[in-house]
Amino acid sequence: MTSKYHSVNRLKVSEELFLFVNTELLEGTNISSEEFWKGFDETIHELATKNKELIEIRENLQKKINKWHIDNKGKEIKIDEYKKFLKDIGYLKNEGPDFKIETKNVDEEIASIAGPQLVVPIMNARYALNAANARWMSMYDSLYGTDVIEESEDSTSQRYDPERGELVIRYGREFLDKYFALKDFSWKKITGIAIQDGELKVLKGADVTNLKDKEKFIGHRGETDSPSAIILKNNNLHIEILKNQRAFSAQQDHAGISDIILESAISTICDNEDSVAAVDAADKVLCYRNWLGLMKGNLVSQFEKEGKTFERKLNPNRSYISQDGKRLKLHGRSLLLIRNVGHLMTNPSIILKDGSEIPEGLMDAFITSAAALHDLKKKGNSRTGSIYIVKPKMHGPDETAFTNEIFTKVEKVLGLEKYTCKIGIMDEERRTSSNLKECIRSLKNRVFFINTGFLDRTGDEMHTSMEAGPMIKKGDMKSSKWIDAYENNNVDVGLSCGFSGIAQIGKGMWAMPDKMKDMLEQKTSHLKAGANCAWVPSPTAAALHALHYHEIDIFYVQKQLIKRDKAKLDDLLNIPIADRPNWSVDEINKEISNSAQTLLGYVVRWIDQGVGCSKVPDINNIGLMEDRATLRISSQHIANWVHHGVTTKIQVLEIMKQMAKIVDKQNENDPKYIKMSDDYERSVAFQTACELVFKGKEQPSGYTEPLLHFNRLKKKLSRIGI
Repeated sequence: MTSKYHSVNRLKVSEELFLFVNTELLEGTNISSEEFWKGFDETIHELATKNKELIEIRENLQKKINKWHIDNKGKEIKIDEYKKFLKDIGYLKNEGPDFKIETKNVDEEIASIAGPQLVVPIMNARYALNAANARWMSMYDSLYGTDVIEESEDSTSQRYDPERGELVIRYGREFLDKYFALKDFSWKKITGIAIQDGELKVLKGADVTNLKDKEKFIGHRGETDSPSAIILKNNNLHIEILKNQRAFSAQQDHAGISDIILESAISTICDNEDSVAAVDAADKVLCYRNWLGLMKGNLVSQFEKEGKTFERKLNPNRSYISQDGKRLKLHGRSLLLIRNVGHLMTNPSIILKDGSEIPEGLMDAFITSAAALHDLKKKGNSRTGSIYIVKPKMHGPDETAFTNEIFTKVEKVLGLEKYTCKIGIMDEERRTSSNLKECIRSLKNRVFFINTGFLDRTGDEMHTSMEAGPMIKKGDMKSSKWIDAYENNNVDVGLSCGFSGIAQIGKGMWAMPDKMKDMLEQKTSHLKAGANCAWVPSPTAAALHALHYHEIDIFYVQKQLIKRDKAKLDDLLNIPIADRPNWSVDEINKEISNSAQTLLGYVVRWIDQGVGCSKVPDINNIGLMEDRATLRISSQHIANWVHHGVTTKIQVLEIMKQMAKIVDKQNENDPKYIKMSDDYERSVAFQTACELVFKGKEQPSGYTEPLLHFNRLKKKLSRIGI
């Protein structure tokens, strides 16, 4: 919130943002504040008009689709007629000839290293630093602290459990035997490690052996006769075996191995979008300042824990001695990408000449790119001189082409070489996945990433076809025909456009951070589907998910998948409506209760505390990572059922009140929490949750941002008595 603006050319810029840009963002660059604001002003006023036109196209298309479904109510949807209609209105585009992407200067973390990808709210400096530093994670800690290792009688104790520790060590040895096998005996039997003539020597008493595949040994740290660390590589991922007899964790180990460090979060999306609650200049500057600190390499976060003060900063690179005795350095941090917001929202941080708010995505484009100028000089993040922008919620090729235009202008104003700004396409809207090849074509010199987003894509599926009929249950969406086609199409199109070895093909989030055993059992499906990166909710999850990439050679999988039959557009456009649903009242109420409970649990923290991403207990008290994408699917699903008479507004409101009491109880130990059930009418959070459902049909593309932002600002203003 701000009440003071500076007039800059034809712009009114909030004081917080104006000072940040002039005294922090541009300091140390070759761009003066006068040059920046002049170029910014001219470009923004040109692009804002096009931005508005694209949003109007979305609205007009939706009106035509609504009318088509209303006109054809009660009739079977014939796919050929439906596709012809979508082409006639410009929703579906004609597909052009085959092509290959031409993206250059891409870092190896994008092109050739397959591995986990973190998504972290950039608003929280501590979380952002933890994510950046999650490039290297302890296997022992990740196993010991999660449900991957079964609990023993002492597991609930605060003291170290030696039985659990032994199971961790055994797990580590089995991992080494599987992917770094020795010639003559097992890692379980070893008593020592040494380096001789540039080769790894592993000892079992007087017996000496080597790796079956000597190429997997990369280097070491410390003395050759007793190295403190050994670095190995498999499937282009490194591990580090630490050896320290004096370490507490080595006391049970007859070889003195104290840990196995896994190369884990290969890349991290620093998020300005779904996982943050940034609604005004103060919020945006906090996000921008943290990103600037990461790009400068000087971001620091201090925090207290158990009465002690701790400090987080970026980890240095990791140093070794290579096989040939030379110095070797490996990058110490995750490659950082920055997710801007989409084309829809505006922000009061800057007011344009006509009195309207600036399109927030345009502001993000300039300021996050300008922050990366500092990294381009020192190459602490991208060693190839690229800026990685993830762009969400684009609808079709016209909007991806607009994104290309935006960053062409950004590069011109900032004095950057063309195509310095690389773009990641979030394939999470129906019009984008239906036209994915043409979306990629419009960004063929910039694209470094495509990623499916099941939740947002489902939300858009339901909103686009709102008038088609009542949707199937949320849980049934994952087994519906369109979902399989959607996930396969993303990989098929990416591979046919030459992504393998150049760009990332990604899959979505594991949403249960406490269920790591289940993640280890299930998330290999993303790799088998052809994804060379997949999202995880925590650094610990990144470490454990990294084990999958040792098991599966993604680039080999991609070579096989490119031969398969391609996903069909007919299946992708199959609308998931329930055919004559005969659900009982109990079934309906249970479905609504599940959605309402998670919806309220997320919204109450967003509105009252400004928390954009959090672990929200579901109705069974299982913690689920929730952000605006999960909110979109829940609100749209209930809105659809109300619209089609599966339930009523009165019944939903009653369930919302019941679920609010449950959410209040789940948060009773949070001193910052404000109960909703004390006064439903005066609770801004509760009323926002209700609006998301009861006004859901009218929300643009079913997005939750307009109502969330409006009510968060309302809450902030109420606190200062406005």
